[in-house]
Amino acid sequence: MSVSEEPLAPEQTFSDLGLSPEVLKGLSAVGYETPSQIQALTIPPLLEGRHVVGLAQTGTGKTAAFALPILSRLDLSQKTPQALVLAPTRELAIQVSEAFEKYAAHMKGVRVLPIYGGQGYGVQLSALRRGVHVVVGTPGRIMDHLEKGTLDLSELRFLVLDEADEMLNMGFAEDVETILADTPDDKHVALFSATMPAQIRRISKKYLEDPVEITVKNKTSTVSSITQRYLIVSYPQKVDALTRILEVENFEGMIVFVRTKNETETLAEKLRARGYSAMAINGDVAQVQRERTINQLKAGKLDILVATDVAARGLDVERISHVVNYDIPTDTESYVHRIGRTGRAGRSGDSIAFVTPRERHLLRSIEKATRQPLTQMQLPTVDDVNATRLSRFDEQITQALAQPERIDFFRDVVSHYVSEHDVPEVDVAAALAAVMHGEQPLLLEPEPERSTRTFDERPTHAGKADRHPRESRSGEPMAAYRLEVGKRHKVEPRQIVGALANEGGLSRGDFGHIMIKPDFSIVELPATLPPGTLERLAGTRISGKLIEISPDKGPYRGRPGGGHGGQGGHRKGGSSYKGKNPR
Repeated sequence: MSVSEEPLAPEQTFSDLGLSPEVLKGLSAVGYETPSQIQALTIPPLLEGRHVVGLAQTGTGKTAAFALPILSRLDLSQKTPQALVLAPTRELAIQVSEAFEKYAAHMKGVRVLPIYGGQGYGVQLSALRRGVHVVVGTPGRIMDHLEKGTLDLSELRFLVLDEADEMLNMGFAEDVETILADTPDDKHVALFSATMPAQIRRISKKYLEDPVEITVKNKTSTVSSITQRYLIVSYPQKVDALTRILEVENFEGMIVFVRTKNETETLAEKLRARGYSAMAINGDVAQVQRERTINQLKAGKLDILVATDVAARGLDVERISHVVNYDIPTDTESYVHRIGRTGRAGRSGDSIAFVTPRERHLLRSIEKATRQPLTQMQLPTVDDVNATRLSRFDEQITQALAQPERIDFFRDVVSHYVSEHDVPEVDVAAALAAVMHGEQPLLLEPEPERSTRTFDERPTHAGKADRHPRESRSGEPMAAYRLEVGKRHKVEPRQIVGALANEGGLSRGDFGHIMIKPDFSIVELPATLPPGTLERLAGTRISGKLIEISPDKGPYRGRPGGGHGGQGGHRKGGSSYKGKNPR
C-alpha cells in the first residue's frame, strides 16, 4: 500500500489522529498544534499496528511521527524494552531520546534510555537493570549489549530504523540485519529513509509485512532574495543576542518565531521592557486581537511580532524586512514557511536563525534540504552597538536641521541662554542632548567580549567539505593510530569513521588522514584524546573484527614525509578520506 502526500485540512489537529490523552497533553505543553505531513500520514497506520516505510528527508518531523504512536501504545507494566529505535549517530540517538522524554512528560513512569558510544557502560547497565520502556541507540553499541547479554529484546513490540540510508552508508548494514533477525517476529517495524536504495528495499521486503509506504516531499524552495544567516548562541544568551541584533540591524518590521505559546508572551514582554514595540500572537489569541495586532504591524505602529508557526500562517505583510528564528524549527518545512514571511512582493528580506550548540544537526538538515548554505554571523559587539547608536543620533540631528521651521524657535532660546550665561554653544547643545536622551546612557559600557563560537568552524560550502587535515579542537596536532583491520577485511573509510565516532564519542572535526592497508589501517586523530577514549574503543568491531586501536609506533610507507605516526606531527597535504564526515 502506498500513500502519497496530500494537503492537510486546515482544521486537522493531533487529537484527530487517535493519540492517547497523556500524549496529547505532552504535545500541548510543548506548543505543538497541528501535525506535519509525515506525522498526519504515519501516525494512524502505526497506531493500527501496521508496518510503515516512510520516505522523507531529515527535518520533516518524522521523530514525532513514530514516537507519538509508540508512546500511545506502551504497556507501562512491562519492564523489559518494548521499543527500539536504531539511529546512525550518537547525536541523533540523543535527540530522539530527548524527544521521547518531552512527549512523555505527562505519562507517569515512562523510562527512555539512549545507548551510544562515548557513554560509560555502567550508566547503561544500571538503567537496563531498573527497567526501560524505550531504547534509542546506535547499531554498534546495541550489538555490544546483545553480545554481552545485557539487553533483553525478547518482548520487543516496536522497532524503528531512523535514517536507514545513513546507517547503511556508515557501514552498519550487517549490524542492522543481525538486530532485526534477533528480535521477535511479531514486532511492528517502521523504516524511515531519505532515499530508497536497493539494499534498503531488500531489507524492507525481508523484515516488513505488507508495509504502508508513505512518501513526503519537502517543500523546501526558498526565495533567492532572502539573505539567510545563523548565529551560534547558547540558550541563556538569546535575549541579549536578539537585543544587540535589533540595535545594529536596519529593520522595518520583524517577526520573531518561537516554539511555544508561553514563550511568545514572555519574549514580547522582555522586548517591550527594553524599549521596543513588540506584541505576541499565538493560537490562544482571539481572532479580533490577532487582526488588530497585524494591522498595527502593517501601519508601522508595531515593529516586532513574536509568533508561533500556526499563528503566523498566512501572514502577508510587505513591511516585514526580517525574520528571526529565535527557536530554530525542528523540520525544514516550517523553516521555509517562516522565512517566507519576508522577501515579499519582489522585495529583499533577511532571515537570522539562532542555533544552540546542540542544534547543529538542525542547521545541517535545513542546508541539505534547501540546498542553500546559511552564512554564519557573529554576535554584535559593544563597539558595533555603540557605532550604530552614534550613527542614528547623527541622523536625528541631520533630520532636525533639514526642518528649519522646527528649530528656529529653539535657536533663539539657545542664543538667549548663551548670552545670559556666557556658555559656549557646543556645551548648550550637549546639555540639550543629555536632557533629550534622559537617564539612559547613549553608549554601552565596554565589557570583555564573550566568545560566541561554541563549536568548531563547519566545513566550507564550496561544493565539498574541506578535506585538508585539521588540528584537533584544542589546537593540538593530529596523531596516527593503528587499527588491526584492513582491505582484506573489506573495511572502508566510512566504516572506520562511523565506528570510531559512535563508540569513541568523536566528532567530525577529530578525523584527519585515513590510510587503509591490506592488514591494518592508520587514522589520524587528535594527539591527546579525551581520557578513556581508547578504553571505550577497545571492544569496537568493524566487519565483525576487533579493531584493537593503539598509537602507531613507527613509520609507514605512503604517508607524506614518513615519520612516526605516534609523534602526531601536523601533516601538510590532502587527505585520502573520501567518505562522509560523521555528524
